[in-house]
Amino acid sequence: MHARTIPPDAPPWRPSAFLLGSMLLHGLALVALVADPAALWTWSLGLVAINQAAITLACVFPRSGLLGPVVSRLPPGSVQRREVAITIDDGPDPEVTPQLLGILARHGAVATFFCIGRKALEHPELVQAILRAGHSIENHGQNHRFWMAFTGPASWRREVQDGQSTITAATGRPPRFFRALAGIRNPFTDPVLHAAGLRLVSWSRRGYDTQDGDAAAVLARLSRDLGAGDVLLLHDGNCARTRGGAPVVLEVLPRLLDRFEALGLRTVTLDQAFHGR
Repeated sequence: MHARTIPPDAPPWRPSAFLLGSMLLHGLALVALVADPAALWTWSLGLVAINQAAITLACVFPRSGLLGPVVSRLPPGSVQRREVAITIDDGPDPEVTPQLLGILARHGAVATFFCIGRKALEHPELVQAILRAGHSIENHGQNHRFWMAFTGPASWRREVQDGQSTITAATGRPPRFFRALAGIRNPFTDPVLHAAGLRLVSWSRRGYDTQDGDAAAVLARLSRDLGAGDVLLLHDGNCARTRGGAPVVLEVLPRLLDRFEALGLRTVTLDQAFHGR
């Protein structure tokens, strides 16, 4: 059974202005081709090709709102309270997650863990440890397959709703937020998330800690012009390694939390920021 959290009185899904315009453009191009194929096929095909290129760009830019609403910063109230959100993807991981929980506890910080449903099933004890420490767990999909952005609505529905059901069963609470793998989605993602009662989350700062084992470089990316309202992306799964073989996030996070303290910033979960919980 798939978890469905959208209120029964919620408004129906409506495409964004960009998607609606794209559908109208494709329809008009088809009508033009039928009306006068010889004269109009060149410009019709050209307009459709330009529109398809724009859709592709919107898919691969995680903070783009052209395909539907996306959260990449905290709300104004959080900015006024000088809050930031640490989001941690791709876990739980038996090596890294417990150590991250220890670092967060020593600094009195909280984080939002975007967990993969399959990994939550494999490590239920880590799920409970995250919750006991006061952090929140949200939906990062069931299987985290890299080709999801190239699939249709049925695949998105399975990935999102299976992840929602798995994490709901593991935590006793339906997630309210979803993050796509690397933030990449397609025009089918938004209606699926709406049906599941989920908000798409991106980030305002990314350290590339799955690719770069240089802790100083990762920290610099995360902390450059850091300020209230930022949503930061880190990983407890698929971590890059330092030259010494340690997951780079374990060296980055303590320094990042020290930077928060120096700037007078406090951490909140996404649920606390957007729902006061």
